[in-house]
Amino acid sequence: MSTTADPVAQGVNSPVVDVVAKTTTTVANAIAKTVAVISSTVSTSSTTGATSTIPTSSSSTPTTSTTFAYTPTPTPIQSTSPSLEDGAEKLSVKDLSQALQHFGIVDYLVFIAMLAVCAVIGFYFGFIEKKQKKQKLAGKDGGGAAGVEERRGSEALDYLVGGRQMKVFPVALSLVASFVSGISLLGTSTEIYVYGTQYAFILVTLAISGAISWYIFLPVFCNLQLTSTYEYFEMRFNKSVRLLGSAFFTGANLIWLPIVIYVPALAFNQVTGINIHVITPIVCLVCIFYTAAGGLKAVVWTDVIQTVIMVGAIFFVIIKGTVDLGGLGVVIQRNFDTGRMEWPELTLDPKVRMSMLAMMVGNVAHSSYNLGCNQIITQRYLSLPGLKQMAQCSFIFITGLVVLMAICMYNGLLLSATYYDCDPLTTKLAVAKDQLVPLLVVQSMSSFPGVPGMFVAGVFSAALSSLSTGMNSLAAVFLEDYIRPLTRKPLTEHQTAVIMRVCTVLIGVMSVCLVFVVEQMGSHVMQLSMTVGSVAQGPLLGLFVMGLLCPSINSKSAIVGSLCSFFFMGWLCLSAQLAINSGEMQFESKPVSVEGCDYEFDRDLVTPANATIPLTESGSLTFAQELYHVSFMFYSVMGAAVGVITAHLAGFVFGRNTADDVDIELLSPCIRRFQKSSYSSVKLDENTLKSFNAKT
Repeated sequence: MSTTADPVAQGVNSPVVDVVAKTTTTVANAIAKTVAVISSTVSTSSTTGATSTIPTSSSSTPTTSTTFAYTPTPTPIQSTSPSLEDGAEKLSVKDLSQALQHFGIVDYLVFIAMLAVCAVIGFYFGFIEKKQKKQKLAGKDGGGAAGVEERRGSEALDYLVGGRQMKVFPVALSLVASFVSGISLLGTSTEIYVYGTQYAFILVTLAISGAISWYIFLPVFCNLQLTSTYEYFEMRFNKSVRLLGSAFFTGANLIWLPIVIYVPALAFNQVTGINIHVITPIVCLVCIFYTAAGGLKAVVWTDVIQTVIMVGAIFFVIIKGTVDLGGLGVVIQRNFDTGRMEWPELTLDPKVRMSMLAMMVGNVAHSSYNLGCNQIITQRYLSLPGLKQMAQCSFIFITGLVVLMAICMYNGLLLSATYYDCDPLTTKLAVAKDQLVPLLVVQSMSSFPGVPGMFVAGVFSAALSSLSTGMNSLAAVFLEDYIRPLTRKPLTEHQTAVIMRVCTVLIGVMSVCLVFVVEQMGSHVMQLSMTVGSVAQGPLLGLFVMGLLCPSINSKSAIVGSLCSFFFMGWLCLSAQLAINSGEMQFESKPVSVEGCDYEFDRDLVTPANATIPLTESGSLTFAQELYHVSFMFYSVMGAAVGVITAHLAGFVFGRNTADDVDIELLSPCIRRFQKSSYSSVKLDENTLKSFNAKT
């Protein structure tokens, strides 16, 4: 593998900065005229539709109140009429909600500027940088420029892996931004607020999963230098297994991407009142443009900017929120008082939602797949020039991921401390669980123009980074696994460019349309993404385990095992989701109170006597119920286990591989020492890989 940096890649930093800097003034001037009409409209509505003082939760006056457990979907049975307290009439929850939906001119400017910068970066890499590169190659090589372009700057190589000459730090930030979507920004904080700090143990499991992925999975993929991770399945098994693995990945991402889009739309709806189906297509159109135009380079550099916005917004929120409450000690004490500070439960019962067993087994397996086998992650690693750079990138990525997740979890503690005596879910000030964080932002940051806009831009940045990464990775899979194998003649550079961009646009449009489906699901986004995604991630993890760690399993057994796993996981996840929506499955949530609320709301018949109780069964569960009542943290490892076990059993019918049937370079390093074969002296050099890719 060549480690000589491409001259264009070396000079990427300064052109991007110059273009972005020159664009800032232009964007501001262009937007000024557009928002002039909005300015007068917002000013008029804000003076007539809301009072000058917006009430916030009464966190500064502690009260000794009776707490009760939150029921996910209580049914209002009576409504209180507005009452007078100290001679003043309280706002109703509806009026307060409308008053809080104040997105000022500065907020709109900040949000639009983020989208504009992303679009400019996509335009630069899609048109300006590409033109400059062609001119440099033509000037340097004269008549041989076409050959150089084909060898080092081919359309697919440049678009999907950045010519394999990307820099370590931008790629590491891109990995963090891709992994930490809006699901993590809002869902993690919501998880801590509703269920407590048990989920915080994920910080330990992420470090363990990072080590597992680097020492077991990534060495093989990095050495093979594949554009699509699923090319490995053809090398290890056959084309049928490769197509099956690609189909699983495609399905998993078409499920995941709409959830990624839905989360920031909720945040935008909370602070502006604009319908999620209005803002979603507009923002996604920008993402589709810069991803389709600029390829991986545009994705990585927009991820860098989006990561800075995302981290800056969250830091501002937690610092301001902590100061408003009186300091870190108050935040910790209130969470201790409400029972949220706790370790995962030490039990062997797999039905416990968040136990130590679920975290150490289930979440480690789930994260190991995402960090080591997921095309979205490995494609970023393969954009780096060598193994040394990949190792450095992996360390920065895992460290940044743990730090950012810890910040999101502290934000959940801040939510609990802020609303400890006035739960906005019970009062319906927040309609959905994942609107809690945006509500905190608009209540605590309304006096800081531009901060709500920066937060919404940060949440959308996290979502756009994941969406752009997903579209780019799916385009790679579509090209390498579906289209190239079906073409009789090699694709030209122009055909490749058109196909990749058309695939990107189609994937983006499908993701936007599927938001309507996600909106009807019952769980909050973090649990929903893990539950539904496991339908395909479980079988995929099983396939990678079969290929890398089980050399005796052949292609027929692998297909049987993965299909059985897929159907089993489909039944399991569907049954669990239906049970949650019907109320058959309920999870114990942490106590909340509404005794300190300073606004009127619909009083529900919810008291300590009839509050939500822990998950207990009135009678014995059937075997099927025992299965789908298992914690969602186990879903991925259950799918992988079913696939691997079934494949081993199928070996009695379809036979098994011998040591000579498997190239030792296709096995994980931890297995190679036990595998003796005639391939032991064979090394897959660059020429071998090129000849293989040429055949496929």
